[in-house]
Amino acid sequence: MPQGNTILRLEKVTKRFGGLVAVDNVSFEVYQGEILGLIGPNGAGKTTLFNCITGVYRPDSGKIIFKGIDITGWPPHRVTKIGIARTFQVVKPFNELTVKENVMVGALFGRRYREITADEAERVALEVLDFIGLKQKAELPAKSLNIHEKKILELARALAADPELLLLDEVLAGLTPREVEEMLKVIARVRDEKGVTIIMVEHVMHAVMNIADRLVVLNYGKKIAEGPPEAIASNEEVIKAYLGDPGLALQFVKKLRARGRKEGS
Repeated sequence: MPQGNTILRLEKVTKRFGGLVAVDNVSFEVYQGEILGLIGPNGAGKTTLFNCITGVYRPDSGKIIFKGIDITGWPPHRVTKIGIARTFQVVKPFNELTVKENVMVGALFGRRYREITADEAERVALEVLDFIGLKQKAELPAKSLNIHEKKILELARALAADPELLLLDEVLAGLTPREVEEMLKVIARVRDEKGVTIIMVEHVMHAVMNIADRLVVLNYGKKIAEGPPEAIASNEEVIKAYLGDPGLALQFVKKLRARGRKEGS
């Protein structure tokens, strides 16, 4: 897709935990309206980088620029209010609240924090639930949902915060192939119909390869590649990095073979 304006820029971001460098001098840009895949083997630093962007961790060095504003080290509530929301690897809904009430929390503590009323938050929650196809379960307790539905609820809660940039942390993990397909359709609609820019951390390689406009690859905290999925799938350094994870390496090999067959047809 054509490159839009830069909405997020990372400049040499580094995060250490004692002697471990979890994120090592990482720089890249995210363009408005794109879906950027952030991939890499387990322990590559992907979620740590998300935590730096969203204020959970303060980087030891480097800068995080959102829409021209230096938000490095901002606390999470300020990051959310400026227009960045996220989901988490392990879904943790408020089990005793209803599905609708869970999404209302996102609206109440999002960009309109202290400005939105409970009635308005309820309206937003129902609109979001209708958009993602979960409105029929709005009044059920969140604990009654299955894992697929809880992941959709996690996404709904983030969307209710009215973000311009949405960070998705392994929203496809644990889903069946059919559920993965359904979730991908939802993610595409969030970008195409809501105009939300998306960064997604993902291990379901065929899925992220098919939906992402560009990919950034991390390994041991360092950025080792960046580009369109077609280029990343044939990048020798990327394939070598994934050899430490046989399952993910196999996905890359299958992707390469499929690409070769397509070019030879």
